[in-house]
Amino acid sequence: MSAKPIKKLGVVVGPQKPEAVAAVSDLRASCEARSIAFFAAGEMAAQLGCAVLGEVESDLPSELDMLVVLGGDGTMLGAARLVGAQQIPVLGVNFGWLGYLTEFTLVELLPTLDELLKGGFEVDRRMMLDVCVERSGQCIAQHRALNDAVINKAAPARMIELECFVNEQFVNSFRADGMIVATPTGSTAYSLSAGGPIVLPSISAILLTPICPHMLSNRPVVLPGDSAVTLVFKRADEELMLTVDGQIVVNLQLDDRIILRRSKTTFNLILPTNRNYFEVLRTKLKWGTR
Repeated sequence: MSAKPIKKLGVVVGPQKPEAVAAVSDLRASCEARSIAFFAAGEMAAQLGCAVLGEVESDLPSELDMLVVLGGDGTMLGAARLVGAQQIPVLGVNFGWLGYLTEFTLVELLPTLDELLKGGFEVDRRMMLDVCVERSGQCIAQHRALNDAVINKAAPARMIELECFVNEQFVNSFRADGMIVATPTGSTAYSLSAGGPIVLPSISAILLTPICPHMLSNRPVVLPGDSAVTLVFKRADEELMLTVDGQIVVNLQLDDRIILRRSKTTFNLILPTNRNYFEVLRTKLKWGTR
């Protein structure tokens, strides 16, 4: 990504991360020494006495140049929702556990900022999904997913039946505990634990992963990224739910239509220059070394 002067920088810190206060304080001092306006979200702004970042996209400072996120992948998913369609570059610092999206360590934070200020930086434009819930021909809920959209039921012992269409062509009637529709970024999240494949983030694809399918022949399917996926519910004995990125919940009814397609908006993730995706997989999945 070509260089753009960093004049405004925001910080988001995950919940229950008191150890992050010192790091954010140091980052603030570094920014102020470079005449970079500094903003922090939530309680962190109050603790440091700095400008407030805002909790929703509409409250973000105008022309914010970069967002630094200290936390785990859950915090990064919230940050993706915060930046919305503005596509602000995001730098993730791992204060969580696995941290597929938060690739920088705390000790790398300030040196990385120095490098970013010298010139251009590499941005990984991660694919996202637009998710629409249609009821009686009307879109009643619309969200954007970085990882996945999951359809399941309130009672784990019950089964649902849903019909799947791709580009309006019938694919199959799935009988399962639920369905995960994931992006390549989300392929290492819930989809992976449900038996789905790992897909490199650079590939444009949509993953369909049934949750505990009642037919062994119902296997995960990888679709082209420009596909339009429609899911229609024909049977469920209990309440149905749509969960977007594990954080947004929409209650569903029979015959609701869930329509998912690649979003025009991408999540722009700043990458370390000294690591690659396979190194991330080896580290996070504890693969053996040569």
